[in-house]
Amino acid sequence: MSGAVEIRAMTAEEVGIAVDWAAAEGWNPGLDDARCFMAEDPEGFRMAFVDGEPAASISVVNYGPEFGFLGFYICRPGMRGRGIGYRLWQAGMAHHGDRVVGLDGVVDQQDNYRKSGFELVYRNIRHTGVPAVEAPVDPRLVPIGPDLVDAVIAYDRPFFPAPRQAFMRCWLADGSRQGWALVEDGRVTGYGVIRRCRSGAKIGPLFADDAAGAELLFRRLSASMPGEVSLDTPEPNAAAVALAERYGLQPVFETARMYRGPAPDLPLLRLFGVTTFELG
Repeated sequence: MSGAVEIRAMTAEEVGIAVDWAAAEGWNPGLDDARCFMAEDPEGFRMAFVDGEPAASISVVNYGPEFGFLGFYICRPGMRGRGIGYRLWQAGMAHHGDRVVGLDGVVDQQDNYRKSGFELVYRNIRHTGVPAVEAPVDPRLVPIGPDLVDAVIAYDRPFFPAPRQAFMRCWLADGSRQGWALVEDGRVTGYGVIRRCRSGAKIGPLFADDAAGAELLFRRLSASMPGEVSLDTPEPNAAAVALAERYGLQPVFETARMYRGPAPDLPLLRLFGVTTFELG
């Protein structure tokens, strides 16, 4: 392989390059994902350069000392088959250390991930379509503003293997997204966020105590950004899959949720939409 290879943490501008690569691969990232993706672990985005030119990317975001999540593993066309991606993978996994690590990988790469110690736990299925919905009128639906952020972060905690407050504060506060919570008797019983993407909009997360609450939030979120909507549903939650299908969303893509180390015990039956395939 010719060319000097350098691997280092990305700058914010370089994370934007990786997001562009993800868009070119058909992953359809959000229009303003990069800043929130970096909020939790600024050192968690690594890039390989060949003679100073970006060649490959990986995100290896650590959420505290016990858990990390891997994503954005992309080698630029023209740089593939030269061992660059594997060198970057090794550097990224070194950043994770001995943490439990999760990823949402393309299905045909499962065998390669197994070689690095990852095991399949379940599939996530992306459903996409144009739901015919009107904004529901329900006093329990509350837009997520500054006064509700702490309660939503507390509600979010069981749905993720580690605290992620820095990410959440960015995800809930940024103007390019809209968040809605379901509040009953002063208590949050569900919430969701929708964001504009390169194509249409994407709902994530969508968490609720029951299917009825998830559907109410889905309708409110979809109505706030009319047009094409995507929802990434965990296959073990049959009610989540049924919700997507009921509103005309069709499966277009799937990932293999895999973990290196013990799989966390998440409340999948209350998890109706994954936050992001890039960060878990």
